[in-house]
Amino acid sequence: MQLGYLPSRSLRIVSRREGAGGVDEARPDDRRGEAPAGLPAQPPVGPELYNPPSSAPRSLMVRSALARLKPDAPVAPDPRSILDSIGQTVYDWDLHTDRIQWGPNAGAVLGVKAMTAIQTGRAFAEWLSNDSESSRFEAISRSAAADEGMGVPFQICYGLTPPDGPREATIWVEDTGRWFAGPDGKPARAHGLVRVITDRYKQERQLALRSRFDPLTGALNRACLLELCANFYEQAARRKQSFAALLIGVDNLFVLNRTYGYDVADQVIAGLAKRLRASCRERDLLARYAGNKFAVVLENCDAGEMSAAAERFIEIAAAAPFETSGGPVPLSLRIGGVVAPRNGRAPHILFQHAEEALDLARQPGASRFIAYEPSLAREDARMRALKISDEIVGALNGDRIVIALQPIVSAQSGEPVMFEALMRLRRMDGTLAAPAAVLPTAEKSGLIQMIDQRVLDLAIKKLIEQPDMRIAVNMSGQTLHEPDFMSRFRALLGARPELARRLTVEITETCVIEDVEATSQAVAALKQFGTRVAMDDFGSGHTSFKNLRRLNIDLVKIDGAFVQNLSRSADDRFFVRTLIDLARHIGLPIVAEWVEDGEAARILRDWGVEYLQGDYFAAARVAPADLGGGACAVA
Repeated sequence: MQLGYLPSRSLRIVSRREGAGGVDEARPDDRRGEAPAGLPAQPPVGPELYNPPSSAPRSLMVRSALARLKPDAPVAPDPRSILDSIGQTVYDWDLHTDRIQWGPNAGAVLGVKAMTAIQTGRAFAEWLSNDSESSRFEAISRSAAADEGMGVPFQICYGLTPPDGPREATIWVEDTGRWFAGPDGKPARAHGLVRVITDRYKQERQLALRSRFDPLTGALNRACLLELCANFYEQAARRKQSFAALLIGVDNLFVLNRTYGYDVADQVIAGLAKRLRASCRERDLLARYAGNKFAVVLENCDAGEMSAAAERFIEIAAAAPFETSGGPVPLSLRIGGVVAPRNGRAPHILFQHAEEALDLARQPGASRFIAYEPSLAREDARMRALKISDEIVGALNGDRIVIALQPIVSAQSGEPVMFEALMRLRRMDGTLAAPAAVLPTAEKSGLIQMIDQRVLDLAIKKLIEQPDMRIAVNMSGQTLHEPDFMSRFRALLGARPELARRLTVEITETCVIEDVEATSQAVAALKQFGTRVAMDDFGSGHTSFKNLRRLNIDLVKIDGAFVQNLSRSADDRFFVRTLIDLARHIGLPIVAEWVEDGEAARILRDWGVEYLQGDYFAAARVAPADLGGGACAVA
């Protein structure tokens, strides 16, 4: 053979030609070319080299050419050894006779000792795992494609378990092949390759489970629950039935976390899931709706049955403490329920109403189970809250959250010692919304943290602009307890850490009571920056002496609700005097807010209050630049 594209590297070829007169060797002038000096000759190419006829004699020159080949010259790969090493085998299936011809390594790959057990399609089907969603026969017989002469491809995954074998013995395979039609156009033959994918299947299944189930409790997650609720609506419409949704709240989970630790609290949550699941019917759904909430969807359930089920869940949770590594832990539940589709014709509306019922059940003195009932007043309040939430988001995006500064004066001199930065929302028409109209909704909707951040940004900016000013800002418990709040606070100060020493952060007494440990840590972190910390609304939450000492705060602000009527109410005077004595006993300076008349200011001054704040001295005002020009606006 002449290699025309490599003439200078062609091999000196000596061929044997057999003719009628015998065998002749090629003459020198029949040579096709010489190999260049210093380069190995190109080996002969052609089937005769690798598979020479057994009867053909060999010449000395051919043997010399072969001798120049490397001893370990590559040979054609063995398909069986490759398939064995990667866990694959082939098959050919005649659908008319139902006979399956397997590759010689099928027994080793599939773990089948007697191949007669899988030599027909029917026998092979006996090995299908109950967990398999489909089979090879279904993939072929249900195919909507037509064979145009090249066959129709298919691919499917299924499990194989030996008949009467344990479920743990299941292997999972991927079956990739083509089926071919007979004269009638229907599948007549199929061939393909079966590959063992047990490890991959287990990993993918684990990922799928994680996407649908809560890893701690094994219950459905919220996304999966809402998806499956569609089936309940379809069944209710088809059978003219109702079903119910219960939202089950765990009382004081944050207390469990702080008292026993998160590991013990997790054990309680997991134990509660087991008790709830044991009390559900087979077709009911149990899901972990949130950190401290479970949801149960009850099939074919009316209002009376829903109430009975809720009472049963409450009883089983309270029947006995939950055994944990930290010892027995008691638990109590609150439940809100709603009957569908009457009171919720879509999953998100259904659980929104369940949330509203649960909120009512959590009110002081309320029953532990509340069934949702439509209320025009409540629906109106909900719509107003949605409107306010939209307004807050628009104001944040449009830089319409501003601060109004109100002075805090010395009770003796009347001169300002600092200013409190009060949040105001500037509406599109230029009017200002008071905090009372915005903050409650912001706290419920989770927008309060964004508002706090905006107010803090504006306060820091004001401190930079006016080096002699001191400012106090309010901070909600949600913001203060946020894990990354301190890192954001540090980043906000940037290269001006000295600004923190002219800043006071006011926290509410209610915030302290909700989580004393977390609040104490946050206060300590703020004080490391040099920031002062004040307890706002002192007197509204009845903080103990122990907590006041533990927090190491710098001053207290008496709740203005008790101050504004001080000159007219003997009860308020008694209570304020008691609070002053309490703060004085601990050695904390006092600010009295909402001072609205001179008589109240005189009384507080005589009682030794150091600082006063209120409209009697100056109202809170928004800077002209924040209002688009003009004089400062009272806000």
